[in-house]
Amino acid sequence: MVKSFQGVRMVEPKKSPIDQILVRDHMSTNLVTFHPEDTIDQVLEILTRRKISGAPVVDESGALVGIISEVDCLHEIIKGKYTNTPKFPGRVGEYMTKDVITLSPDLSLFDAAGKFLELKIRRFPVLKDGQLIGQISLSDVVRAFPKLKQTTW
Repeated sequence: MVKSFQGVRMVEPKKSPIDQILVRDHMSTNLVTFHPEDTIDQVLEILTRRKISGAPVVDESGALVGIISEVDCLHEIIKGKYTNTPKFPGRVGEYMTKDVITLSPDLSLFDAAGKFLELKIRRFPVLKDGQLIGQISLSDVVRAFPKLKQTTW
């Protein structure tokens, strides 16, 4: 009889290929960001020029404080209609969404897809250790899946 002196070993469960498709691999990292003091005019011009529908809002230190979208800008546009002002001087800080739901870069893309369905949000900032490192949009997720091989499902 042979005795082993290695002791009890924990065997790590093998990760399925689905678990290895992560947010970090499909998020955007070259982000357009805004500051709370920026005007809605500035936001509309940049969103239109860059052909995007929203972006994170950061403070002077780069910390995430909100997110601004085209829908948020509509509030200022409507206000301008009633006051007959062709400019939209409202500040991002007034209209941005402040309670931002974020995702981890290590989250499975399938779990992220579930969050998009559950919360009906078009974009999530991606934070690592409290720092903004990227953003994943619904379009990023949809574009990722046709590239996956059938064997990775």
